[in-house]
Amino acid sequence: MSNVRRIPNNPSLTGLARFYKDVKFASPKGVDLYMQIMAPWFTENDERTYPLIVFIQGSGWTFPDVNYEIPQLSGYAQAGYVVATVTHRNCLDGHPWPAFLQDVKTAIRFLRAHSEEYHINPDKVCAFGTSSGGNTSLLLGLTGDDATFVTEDYSEHSSKVQLVVECFGPTDLVAMGKELYDPGMAEVDNLIRQLAGIPLEDSNEVMKVMKAMSPLYRVEADKDYPPFLIIHGDADEVVPYSQAKAMYDKLLELDYDASMICIPDAPHEGSFWSQELHEAILAFIKEKL
Repeated sequence: MSNVRRIPNNPSLTGLARFYKDVKFASPKGVDLYMQIMAPWFTENDERTYPLIVFIQGSGWTFPDVNYEIPQLSGYAQAGYVVATVTHRNCLDGHPWPAFLQDVKTAIRFLRAHSEEYHINPDKVCAFGTSSGGNTSLLLGLTGDDATFVTEDYSEHSSKVQLVVECFGPTDLVAMGKELYDPGMAEVDNLIRQLAGIPLEDSNEVMKVMKAMSPLYRVEADKDYPPFLIIHGDADEVVPYSQAKAMYDKLLELDYDASMICIPDAPHEGSFWSQELHEAILAFIKEKL
C-alpha cells in the first residue's frame, strides 16, 4: 500500500506572497526614498487586485527602519493585501515638519500611480503605523487630500486613505513637548527643535508646530474621515496611554467610526506585539476595508 501523500496544487497561488526590494518612489531635496513591497503572488495575466496597507515604522520622525516589521507584515501579504513599508526624510538631517507627512503621502500617490503593476485596488488604502508612524497614520486619515501637504510628485493622484490603524503614537505633541522640555535633555530638545525647524527659544512658534503635528487638535466635526483603530499599551513608558484614550474619546465625541484596543502591561514595542493582536488588526482591516 502506497504511503505517498497527495497535496493539491495551487494554480491561483493563494496564500503566497512575493517581495519587491528597495523600490524608489521619490527624491525630495536630493534624498532618495525607498519602500519595500510585499504582495500576493499573482499569476501571469492575472487581473486580480488587492487592498493596500501602507506601513510606517516608528522612528521618532527620523529615518524609519523599513525592515523591522517585514516578517510580521508578510503575513498580511499572504492574507491578500499589498503591503508597502515606507520611509521618509529624517528631521535631524534638516527636514522639519511637514517633510515626513509629505513623503508618506508621496509614497501613497506613487503606489496609486503604479497600482496596475502591483495589483493594487487604489480605492482601498489603509495607513498602519507605530509610534511616530502611528502619529503619521492618524495625520493621513485626518488630512486627506489637503493641498498643504501635496508635492509635485504624482500630484494627479490622491493621497487619501480609507482606513487607519494606529499603534502607540503621540496624539498631543503640545502636552508631550511641555512635559519633555528640559534644558538638560539635549537629545529631546534637539528633536523638538529639528521637527519645528526653528530655535527652541521661540517657544510660541515651536508649540504652533507641535499643535499642527498633533492629531488630537486636527479632529473637526462633520468631516469625511475614515474608520480608526487605536491600539496602545497601558504601561507605555514613551507615549502615555492617556494620549490614545484622549484621541479615541475625541473621535467618539464627534460620532466618528473609532475602535480601541488596550494591551495590558505592554510597553512601547516589545511585548506589545502578539499573534493575537495581528489577527485582531487583520480582522479589523478585513471588516472595514
